[in-house]
Amino acid sequence: MAGAIIENMSTKKLCIVGGILLVFQIIAFLVGGLIAPGPTTAVSYMSVKCVDVRKNHHKTKWLMPWGPNQCDKTRDIEEAIPREIEANDIVFSVHIPLPSMEMSPWFQFMLFILQLDIAFKLNNQIRENAEVSMDVSLAYRDDMFAEWTEMAHERVPRKLKCTFTSPKTPEYEGRYYECDVLPFMEIGSVAHKYYLLNIRLPVNEKKKINVGIGEIKDIQLVGIHQNGGFTKVWFAMKTFLTPSIFIIMVWYWRRITMMSRPPVLLEKVIFALGISMTFINIPVEWFSIGFDWTWMLLFGDIRQGIFYAMLLSFWIIFCGEHMMDQHERNHIAGYWKQVGPIAVGSFCLFIFDMCERGVQLTNPFYSIWTTDVGTELAMAFIIVAGICLCLYFLFLCFMVFQVFQNISGKQSSLPAMSKVRRLHYEGLIFRFKFLMLITLACAAMTVIFFIVSQVTEGHWKWGGVTVQVNSAFFTGIYGMWNLYVFALMFLYAPSHKNYGEDQSNGDLGVHSGEELQLTTTITHVDGPTEIYKLTRKEAQE
Repeated sequence: MAGAIIENMSTKKLCIVGGILLVFQIIAFLVGGLIAPGPTTAVSYMSVKCVDVRKNHHKTKWLMPWGPNQCDKTRDIEEAIPREIEANDIVFSVHIPLPSMEMSPWFQFMLFILQLDIAFKLNNQIRENAEVSMDVSLAYRDDMFAEWTEMAHERVPRKLKCTFTSPKTPEYEGRYYECDVLPFMEIGSVAHKYYLLNIRLPVNEKKKINVGIGEIKDIQLVGIHQNGGFTKVWFAMKTFLTPSIFIIMVWYWRRITMMSRPPVLLEKVIFALGISMTFINIPVEWFSIGFDWTWMLLFGDIRQGIFYAMLLSFWIIFCGEHMMDQHERNHIAGYWKQVGPIAVGSFCLFIFDMCERGVQLTNPFYSIWTTDVGTELAMAFIIVAGICLCLYFLFLCFMVFQVFQNISGKQSSLPAMSKVRRLHYEGLIFRFKFLMLITLACAAMTVIFFIVSQVTEGHWKWGGVTVQVNSAFFTGIYGMWNLYVFALMFLYAPSHKNYGEDQSNGDLGVHSGEELQLTTTITHVDGPTEIYKLTRKEAQE
């Protein structure tokens, strides 16, 4: 009578395996908390107001805010008026990074948000539903003395959401509105050392372009990029974990194929989960250091989506395959009601990601949230995905409750068994429940650490030791799910321990009727575990 390794492993060995996995889990958290820096860095940039009175200037000249070839500057609108400088002649210039610094491919991505400093004027107030239209040009170069190469040039509309808390009277003129920050730009790679942004606010009163947007004094940008030190730690973890999961996956499937029966659904799903974990582990990000692959962010989202969809599907099938009253077993079609919401929710999130980051591959200034139609569409996708997630968890909680109820009910037949056999099956039931609780603990840890990382300042200081909480969250949770998949494939692989007929029915003191009650007699569809066989008997009857 062969089962899974988890059932034939002694409690002592199981504790040793659990202890080893716990040690690796602690190491995963410590790597992020003590070795890696914070995952991201935010840098503030204040634009410089340059003056360019030439026609079609954006096609012929790039205006630098500082350096040997810096532009002709103006401090504010009051200074520009005596110089007969019009609004169309002012260019807000931002150089990335700050002086005496360089960008690096190790930064992986650049995300920018925009803050407008708008002064209150009685004769130039912000109208309701006002929209600012920016003419933005982005260029790059890899040498401080090289020519700029245009990377993107787009018209970028953004709706203003500003409030003025003071009375709108003459004595309060010059005070600033309180405006929401606006999404500005996202680039999925940092392949060049220097970037330059030239932002214009063209005014056209006939077409109502940039009319009724107040008096814009300054434009501030906040750039967010991944820390190079964190990137190196992250790549190292991926490089280490990829062969680990791949080797255990090959070993697991080899043991499955050595069985005399074909693989059952639960074994196939565990193997598919291993494949999805390997797919997310493969460190293709190494190539982003030498190649300008702007699609890496989108590719990373797709990989994560595949893994989480597979993980959610595994939990449903894992519970379903251990339910006694489930007649349609060993077929994915029997789980269409539970897996359907996962597929619909994943598809909605995929479409949303394609509408956002997919478009950003050609237009880095695009955001689906900047238009009313785009916002409604995005919210629709997110709401549908949220409803599907709620339905999924309702199904999952109901199935987990049924599994525990069925196993508890089956325990009533244990007192009639011999002592050795009773202890054997009590151990199996305990280990099954233990695995279910470990799954719940992993999910809870993910949620808890996410909340902690959001509400803390990003690091804790204990004496002279600084712990990077956000980095520990990323490396710890990533390591945890790798260890979870590793443990599943190891513990649920078929055991080669096989009791002979005399040993199983004689030495253990079990009668044939008792054995028939506890295990199924259909050998070609036997499940991978004794618990599977134990709970299946009632459904067959």
